Amino acid sequence: MASEGRVTSFDVARAAGVSQSTVSRALRNDPNIGSRTVKKVLEAAAALHYVPSSRARALSTGATNRVAMVIDLDNPLWPLLVGRMHDELAGHGYELGLVASHGERDVETQLADGSVDGVIVSASRLASTLPDTLRGRGIPVVLVQRHSSDPDVDAAVADDAEGGAAAARMLLEAGHERIGALFGPADTSTGREREAGFRRVLTEAGVDLPDRWVRYGGFEMSHGFRSLAEVTGGRTAPTALFCANDTIAIGALNAAHAAGLRVPRDVALVGFDDIETASWPLVELSTIRVPFDEMLRSAVSLLLERIGGFTGLGRRVVHPVVPVPRSTHLRP
Repeated sequence: MASEGRVTSFDVARAAGVSQSTVSRALRNDPNIGSRTVKKVLEAAAALHYVPSSRARALSTGATNRVAMVIDLDNPLWPLLVGRMHDELAGHGYELGLVASHGERDVETQLADGSVDGVIVSASRLASTLPDTLRGRGIPVVLVQRHSSDPDVDAAVADDAEGGAAAARMLLEAGHERIGALFGPADTSTGREREAGFRRVLTEAGVDLPDRWVRYGGFEMSHGFRSLAEVTGGRTAPTALFCANDTIAIGALNAAHAAGLRVPRDVALVGFDDIETASWPLVELSTIRVPFDEMLRSAVSLLLERIGGFTGLGRRVVHPVVPVPRSTHLRP
């Protein structure tokens, strides 16, 4: 009979007629526990409505079966990443916990108490010290979507440089010669590499990218909305803009509509990521598709290998991107 209050593993042990350590080993699928004993333990646990304590499991096994994901609330992609990461980890028997902040301020202390087996960091800055701090404390860590300047940190990313190059080719092949760009933050690998790839192809084609047609900002709608007016307001204006992500492009699309500009007749747009909104019939944004599902699977695989004891050099898995020409890049 279970005691009043929370049911414990000792209550399950009494009901099943085994020791408490046998209950713990049976519930974590120890192969040395016989199937008949496991069956008795499971039946007793179900009858008592026993829910194992993750903290107690961590103390007894050294593992929590929990992974934390550090999300930057300023990154518009975090809702997309979290749901898919939850499902991917659940398929491996891990729970996902979130540590949210604007940037990475004050998150180290939330991750150093032994409550997680590893950490996935999304939207990291190139100079971020968080991955190295976590590794120094013995916490396995992997970056997803972006990489840091430290080659010893595992990362799963898209081929951002090739994506920027593909965006430039898309505009050039459509016949554009007056081209501008709304780039992302220069202190992120995504911002820096998408810009580098875009500039390289324009240079190879002999097409200038004047500074007056270039703006930098966050991966946010406000950047696109504000910057479109700035780069199209001069005596000569670009006929096309590369936007460093779809959110910037959608902001620019809204700004064009507000200003009475037609897309793509007056100004063409190309985005990056291929978020769901990009394919909506009222948007039909030409963009570069990032394989988010494959990227997240790679991140989980890298992290679980580290949790399992892998101590080799840092690894970077780069996933190919795909141009998605819809209607907004065309030249009339």
